[in-house]
Amino acid sequence: MSRQQWSSKSRCGIPQGENNKCSLRDRNLKITLEYSGRDYAGWQVQSTNPHTIQQVLQRSLHTILGHKAKVVGSGRTDAGVHAIAQAANFHTHSSIPANNLRAALNAYLPDDIVIHRVEEVGLDFHAIRNVKSKIYRYLILNRPYRSGILKDRAYFVRFPLDLNLMRRESRCLLGRHDFKAFCCSKSSAKSTLRTVKKISLKKIPAHLFWGSSGKGVTSIIVIDIEADGFLYNMVRSIAGTLIDIGRGRFPPGSLRKILLSRDRRSAGMSTPACGLYLLKVKY
Repeated sequence: MSRQQWSSKSRCGIPQGENNKCSLRDRNLKITLEYSGRDYAGWQVQSTNPHTIQQVLQRSLHTILGHKAKVVGSGRTDAGVHAIAQAANFHTHSSIPANNLRAALNAYLPDDIVIHRVEEVGLDFHAIRNVKSKIYRYLILNRPYRSGILKDRAYFVRFPLDLNLMRRESRCLLGRHDFKAFCCSKSSAKSTLRTVKKISLKKIPAHLFWGSSGKGVTSIIVIDIEADGFLYNMVRSIAGTLIDIGRGRFPPGSLRKILLSRDRRSAGMSTPACGLYLLKVKY
């Protein structure tokens, strides 16, 4: 549905002349969306930078619904971070059907933001408070030379990485721990305790991305972490530390010592935002 086609309909999503009375019933709508974070200053509305995912989404909703709607995201993603399935919700009195609203949003939103689903949920549903866990993914392009295609989609590491060692070290992160060693000093979190439910590291052949037939040309290392919550830069700090372990900068057993130290200075770097994806939000 194009913007012109949508504008020919009423705000209820019903063709003019049929039934244009919008219900005043309060509705709570949950949306699932994907976006490339490359050109945005993150998710959260900012007074100094109007180009954020939340602001662009709210402007589009205002145009379609005819009223302002505050969109609550499941959490903030930083500048440059991508999302495969971010979740959010907002309230409206409009009776536009969910599928029509998805079509309208996808017509108004820029090409790098796409709505997967719009669904009606209970009035008490809250995209932040009802989260049970989130899964983040970090992509590492591991080969001797960079990629023009993946430069804003994965972090390039030219040094060989010992994936098996990285896997073994990562197991100490499972369970409930104090993750202060992997938390940026800018964090405002009241507690640095988090529960990591799953962590996995695997290699994906490059041909799955662009159909290359070359054998052993490159591989992409995928780090998936599921937790009940994440601290500011937590995944990127863990990824950076695992990279340092994989290339031999830190000896075996270092990750557990870093975790127990609760000292950010003992951990590795925070990797760039380009390789980070919010993969899924569980409710």
